[in-house]
Amino acid sequence: MRLFTMTVAGLVLVGCGSVDEDIAAEALISTPQGPVQGVTTASADVFNFKGLPFAAAPVGNLRWTAPAPAPRWKETRIADTFGNRCMQPEGVEGGFFNRLIEGHGLSATKNFLIKQAVKAQKPGPMSEDCLYLNVRTGNLNGDTQQPVMVWIHGGGHQFGSSDFAYYQSNGLVEKDVVLVTINYRLGAFGYMAHPALSADDPNGVSGNYGALDQIAALKWVQDNIAAYGGDPDNVTIFGESAGAWSVTEMMASPLAKGLFHKAIAQSGASTYHLGQMDGDGVGWPSGYSMGKQVAESVGLTEPTAADLRAVPAAEIMANLPEKADEAFHHIRDGYVFPKNVGQAFRDGEMNAVPFLTGYNSDEGTLFFPDDPQPSVWEPDMPRDGAEMLAALNQHYPGRGELIAELYDLENDFITGGTQMMGDEIFGVNVRFAAQANEAMGAPSYAYFFSRVPPSDKQTLGAFHAAEIPFVFDSSEPILGLTEDDKALTEMMVSAWTNFAKSGDPNGGNLPNWEPHQGENWMHFSANTSWDIAEALDNVRVEKLNALETGLIQKLDALDQTVSGTGPQGALED
Repeated sequence: MRLFTMTVAGLVLVGCGSVDEDIAAEALISTPQGPVQGVTTASADVFNFKGLPFAAAPVGNLRWTAPAPAPRWKETRIADTFGNRCMQPEGVEGGFFNRLIEGHGLSATKNFLIKQAVKAQKPGPMSEDCLYLNVRTGNLNGDTQQPVMVWIHGGGHQFGSSDFAYYQSNGLVEKDVVLVTINYRLGAFGYMAHPALSADDPNGVSGNYGALDQIAALKWVQDNIAAYGGDPDNVTIFGESAGAWSVTEMMASPLAKGLFHKAIAQSGASTYHLGQMDGDGVGWPSGYSMGKQVAESVGLTEPTAADLRAVPAAEIMANLPEKADEAFHHIRDGYVFPKNVGQAFRDGEMNAVPFLTGYNSDEGTLFFPDDPQPSVWEPDMPRDGAEMLAALNQHYPGRGELIAELYDLENDFITGGTQMMGDEIFGVNVRFAAQANEAMGAPSYAYFFSRVPPSDKQTLGAFHAAEIPFVFDSSEPILGLTEDDKALTEMMVSAWTNFAKSGDPNGGNLPNWEPHQGENWMHFSANTSWDIAEALDNVRVEKLNALETGLIQKLDALDQTVSGTGPQGALED
């Protein structure tokens, strides 16, 4: 089993800043934490409040603990600087980023200028002290509170930050919502489990700290957002890739119940993450197994929690075991997650709310060159016909020949495998989540995004994360921006904010978008022969049906594997 590192390095095209910002006298407000003063933005009536702490710094004795209460203050806090980025690897995105830029089919001059501009950018400081969020609002003096949209960034739970350039736009806020973007602990600091940490925890568990951070941020919203013009009773969580995984994780955790009222998952659902705190996760390493490897990598064989917390953060980052990222995700611990997300959705044991989700037509183009494996369940897919079919039938019982035919794997493994990767990791899981949510009585809306870069030399298609600037209205003109693209942006920003307001994306100039009901999709496109937005039935249904057998098989196998009592508890029938 292999996990792709869903970096969003390609989104950092112009650094983390935005327009010139000034501390704004109009943005001096009183909040439950204390007085706060924000900064101006490109829009006269929209202000940004940066680097607001939503929990205590998780350092020292608070490393690898649930987030502690946020600080308060009496003197005015000038909110003009983003908080630190959470601990994450550095300097590993180069090939990914170059492939992204070159795949747009730009001129050699533009390629050079973009790469040089990015090379000149200095990312924000990185620290364990990173639990900060940002609020962008145009409603400081409004007569009524506005809906709140809380963005959870992507990056495979290993990378990313709320300060990325594509999130620094007023597009959503100008549609009368309040935008919150959050950090959360990543990698080893956000998701590592270890018996010593569980022994020191009041609930007898460890891991899932990143999920607990997201819950703490949502609690902050409940307690504080009214001071910024937001409605705590109308909160939509949304995210892309690992942010979308996180959305479904919030839907699966009883600790998040009531903290949000709608959910949007762009290109991702955590339904195929089957890791356990301890024991077999059907192909996924357990939290404890990787936590012990991390401890041993820094010379600790039988550490206490205090021993682990005493190791410098930089030393941990420098000694992470190979494939550590495969374990640093949500795990079933019986507390934050009584069941893995896939089981919770399948069994109807989740926070069902109005749900909007979808994926892009060419999700695999950025990842397949680095990891040419079309199946998430098979770490080394054979390319020989007979062996390939045997492996496919092992993971997709009775569907091996059909899958090989649908993706033409025996004749063109690279092209077919790239498409299969995108459909399996993204298409199968977003559709599975949408249908499970509907089974609980809440509406789900599904989309399929196929916009391509406008150059006739582009090779990326509708790549992973390509929809983000159309949701935020933050496209980079240097990458190509057509009239189709502008129309698409208006449609998507409107649909997302309509949904945040009412739980229904319809309205304005968008064609009628029916709830999914097992078959309905909205197709968003641009720079193609298709309409910019149109209703479609049964997107890639034969492919997704065949691939979904693999997910169902693994969830069923996990039922048989996970048993017993103790911290993880026993699965219910």
